Amino acid sequence: QVRLVESGGGLVQPGGSLRLSCAASGFTSDWHATGWFRQAPGKEREGVSCHSNSDGSTYYADSVKGRFTISRDNAKNTAYLQMNNLKPEDTAVYYCATDADDYCSEDGLAEGDVQSWGQGTQVTVSS
Repeated sequence: QVRLVESGGGLVQPGGSLRLSCAASGFTSDWHATGWFRQAPGKEREGVSCHSNSDGSTYYADSVKGRFTISRDNAKNTAYLQMNNLKPEDTAVYYCATDADDYCSEDGLAEGDVQSWGQGTQVTVSS
């Protein structure tokens, strides 16, 4: 099974930027679509973005569209989530995940299809 490790979280002021990384190791042949999820305190986990490795198709939640960009560098076995113009409501623990089918639907990566999760990285947007 592929192992995913997130990094790049931290404290940033509103309007600032962060780039999250999701490094894949182990059975990287099991690393298919990349999904980014987040969970804020007291809230359910939500899908933020998804990237299909085979065709490069992407998905963004409406709340982050135009501000976040997902990408992947297969040579480095790393996916990224560039987050710009951050808002306090973006504060959450961010997780990356992968599936078995390399499929991003119109609603992103379905949690029921996730094969591997990372441990999460905290993003705090506050002045």
